[in-house]
Amino acid sequence: MNDDRLRLDLTDLADEVTPVDLRDRALRTSRRIGIQRAVATCAAALVLMAAATGTALAIRPSGQAPVPGPAGPSITSSWPPVEVTPTSEPSDSASPTNSQALPASVLAGTRYYLETTSTRARIHAVRGSTDQVVHQVEYDTYGCEWNTLTVSPDGKRVAWVQDSTDGDTSGVLMAGAIGKPGATRLLDDVNCLDARPLVWQGGDLLMVRRKGGQSVLLDVAANKRVNGDPGQETDRCWSADGGWLAAVVEDAPFVTDGTQSRQYSYTPPKEEAARWGGWRAQSVSIDGRYVAVGWLGTDPSRRDSSFAVVDTTTSKVVELPGRDEIRSILFTVDHRVIVKRSTGISVLDSTFAPRGTVAETASLRNMALLAYVP
Repeated sequence: MNDDRLRLDLTDLADEVTPVDLRDRALRTSRRIGIQRAVATCAAALVLMAAATGTALAIRPSGQAPVPGPAGPSITSSWPPVEVTPTSEPSDSASPTNSQALPASVLAGTRYYLETTSTRARIHAVRGSTDQVVHQVEYDTYGCEWNTLTVSPDGKRVAWVQDSTDGDTSGVLMAGAIGKPGATRLLDDVNCLDARPLVWQGGDLLMVRRKGGQSVLLDVAANKRVNGDPGQETDRCWSADGGWLAAVVEDAPFVTDGTQSRQYSYTPPKEEAARWGGWRAQSVSIDGRYVAVGWLGTDPSRRDSSFAVVDTTTSKVVELPGRDEIRSILFTVDHRVIVKRSTGISVLDSTFAPRGTVAETASLRNMALLAYVP
């Protein structure tokens, strides 16, 4: 009797149970998880896009109205209004080297260019697809301003010589913060002639030469001279971080970091050398092993170009990849080598292996590349 009753109860219970399709449940669960993940991914992407936009806006200087420059009879230094111009730098443009063109992220930092005319010098900051004028100096004719306007290797400062009263031989040294109005008067009677009259040692120190020939090392940030004899070297050039110096003593080129020093030699092509007044180091690698050399003009005017790399440990010329004309070679603080060619920029690593290319507009190709900040 009890067994019959138990069987009846189990039968009734089975009738109340709804059959479940486990495969259907698994599919629904999978779809639900996929939707949740997609929503989460989209949300994260929106957050990252917002953060990136905020960062870009934070680093872009805001426009300000022009302000009068430092007093002077023949010079107007002004903070230019913000100019943002598409530079049309397609990453898949014709490569100046034999390497495959890579995205412009191979040079994701800021490049600083110098544009000059007979009455104006402007510093362009190019980052990604934007070209922004961050400093402008106006003058009557070619002179000290055109020959001296320079940017520090860290992209924070700008300096130049103005107000010449002796036929554009010397003038007043001025310095300011890049992208900000105003400038500070640092030193009078500063020479403004030479292929490179103002030479940066890192981001704060600036080497200049007085009218009488004395070299002076200035701390631009603190507006004071640096104690100590700067030495009797000529043709000075420091690495981007200020650690290594390339210079010449008694016609012997050398490099030093203050604790070690080595001489090197270089014999330029004879057919080219006859047209120039010599050569000098224009850029130094962070480890001091390599220097980029450029020609000196037969007149005492600035030369920002370079055309070859010399290994200071062997005095041998480094063979660079690519065939187009080299305009300048720049060793960067992040161990890259920027080769500015007639057709664009080749980016090499510290072993001179191609890493990619960056296109330049026609106007940028005709400007001097002064600095690169990662």
